[in-house]
Amino acid sequence: MTDKPTVSDWNDLADKESKGRDLSTEMPEGFAVKPLYTEADSADPGLPGFAPFTRGVKATMYAGRPWTIRQYAGFSTAEESNAFYRRNLAAGQKGLSVAFDLATHRGYDSDHPRVVGDVGMAGVAIDTVEDMQILFDQIPLDTMSVSMTMNGAVIPVLAFYIVAGEEQGVSTEQLSGTIQNDILKEFMVRNTYIYPPAPSMRIVSDIIGYTSANMPRFNSISISGYHMHEAGATAVQELAFTIADGKEYVKSAMATGLDIDAFAGRLSFFFGIGMNFFMEIAKLRAARTLWYKVMDDLGAQSERSKMLRTHCQTSGVSLQEQDPYNNVIRTTVEAMAATLGGTQSLHTNALDEAIALPTDFSARIARNTQLVLQEETGITNVVDPLGGSYYIEALTAKLVEEAEVLMAEVDSLGGMTKAVDSGMPKQRIEQAAAAKQTRVDKGEDVIIGVNKYRRETEDHLETLEVDNHKVREGQITRLKKNREGRDEAACQAALAALTEGAKGDGNLLALAVEAARQRASLGEISKAMEDVFGRYDTTPKPVKGVYKTAYEFDKRWAQVLEGVQSVEKRLGRKPKIMVAKMGQDGHDRGANVIASAFTDMGFEVVSGPLFQTPDETMKMAIENEVDAIGASSLAAGHKTLIPELIDLLKGAGRGDIKVVAGGVIPPQDYDFLREAGVQGIYGPGSNVVECGADMLRLLGHNMPPAGEELDEAAE
Repeated sequence: MTDKPTVSDWNDLADKESKGRDLSTEMPEGFAVKPLYTEADSADPGLPGFAPFTRGVKATMYAGRPWTIRQYAGFSTAEESNAFYRRNLAAGQKGLSVAFDLATHRGYDSDHPRVVGDVGMAGVAIDTVEDMQILFDQIPLDTMSVSMTMNGAVIPVLAFYIVAGEEQGVSTEQLSGTIQNDILKEFMVRNTYIYPPAPSMRIVSDIIGYTSANMPRFNSISISGYHMHEAGATAVQELAFTIADGKEYVKSAMATGLDIDAFAGRLSFFFGIGMNFFMEIAKLRAARTLWYKVMDDLGAQSERSKMLRTHCQTSGVSLQEQDPYNNVIRTTVEAMAATLGGTQSLHTNALDEAIALPTDFSARIARNTQLVLQEETGITNVVDPLGGSYYIEALTAKLVEEAEVLMAEVDSLGGMTKAVDSGMPKQRIEQAAAAKQTRVDKGEDVIIGVNKYRRETEDHLETLEVDNHKVREGQITRLKKNREGRDEAACQAALAALTEGAKGDGNLLALAVEAARQRASLGEISKAMEDVFGRYDTTPKPVKGVYKTAYEFDKRWAQVLEGVQSVEKRLGRKPKIMVAKMGQDGHDRGANVIASAFTDMGFEVVSGPLFQTPDETMKMAIENEVDAIGASSLAAGHKTLIPELIDLLKGAGRGDIKVVAGGVIPPQDYDFLREAGVQGIYGPGSNVVECGADMLRLLGHNMPPAGEELDEAAE
């Protein structure tokens, strides 16, 4: 009988097989993982259903009841969204997750001049109680759990939902579901805020207070790491900043006099799930451990108050325009990670969401992904099947350790509100996003069909297109009818009371519910508070140096730098590009990555403020004497906003300013944009260094193709 092999024996054998090569892998989170984990690396994680809930918040988890299948959806009109919901519910979906359009998110009615290109484009337009009633027509709100992703205009949206329930015969006590209500992360990454941080935090507390007293089955907040994940955060950053956000909300509610155990059991979380399979599983386990510790330290007595319950969504940013059927595989892998990590509910993204809203065809595949996992795989037979895995337990412990270091840094700044105000979390996430993009561009992070195994030609993919003008016209008609049919004096009195409540200490949700009963619109309710709080605006400040460091010895990078210097010599100044975000889309990851990279290339970059109109963009571009404008679009407003910008530039006698477009733009829209005058289009998967080379060509520089040297005589 031979002796049992030791770790030392394995090291010797591995060293021989690898010829001495280091097999450890450096993670974006800032630590390395080893090729082998053993019992010595692992700690006992405890049992499911018991503190600190690492292995799950319920003892039986999916063996008792599977996770809830949700599909986050909403587009165009309330009628079309309602029909889509009812089809999905009939086909096996168990709960609703509502996506609102960006005009709604930003507190504007559909007839507001700032939202011409946004109405109905990335979610459903909701202006009135009637819209909300149509949205849930034939969907019983006393039995259906409804999740609503809303933060900026959370007061009017929740008020409309409450009144729609009342008029359906459903009391507030019967309503079940979740409102996101997580404003801190909006200031960090997603940017669909309305008011400054301090009054925004008051709104959060008022909603927690109202729902604690009146809506015992409703989750008053869903603390979201998902949007940090989508903005480029590492797993450590997503964990630390999300848990720190939750801690801040609890402390804010306690400061108003609420007992922690009276509301903490109705808080929920929302995490993004990406492609680093085991990291994502460990992330959810670490999140439960971290939340238990935080709530215990804050004095929670009830075990339910210390349980982190979470919804998850597969990653949108991992979806690719190129070879899009690979997205089905990516979503399946991510969905498995979410379920093996112990999520309470899950949304699976559709294969075409890298370029458009999902079709019925693609949404069915996404939903069926979850049905197959629940019904065919055996995942639901065993509680935490990966619990006890040496690697999973070591990874979970490491994420807890690293996240606690970052959370301590947040505490040293005075808590998350002050940290957000300092800009620290946003800057860290943007640095991580830029670093990720450099790894993709250099092929260090492989994406199949994008930077490896790229197809010569792409298959045509049918995508959903919303007629923005038609939807907006319909919403304006309904708004007009709403205003004509209401008791105007009673409506204005309710709005005045809301404004007075904002000046004092009235509960803003309670006052907004009364305004909704009197048929005040979403824009009017938002404006009643804006008159007191003001509207918050910001201009992006991209990070510098990430690309420069990553590409220091890259030959193609050197060619681009030389090209920029050549153009600078010819112009007598640096070539100048404006990165513009028009419309109400606040997702600025792509815009910030471009601004960061082009700055490192030597361009002078002007970052326009978020939420510009085409007219404001045109005036800023002319005032700053830019050579080109890069218009970033992620919310389907490109066919309206970008052609308008080009027409305005021509009308001002500056048709010489080049306009290029980047972001989520379906390939079938390319010809339309080119005919409108767009001179370059860069969709998901575009190599940023090659974008720089292309911009130099547009500016008249004879830039060689990638991999080729330029004949000096040709220059």
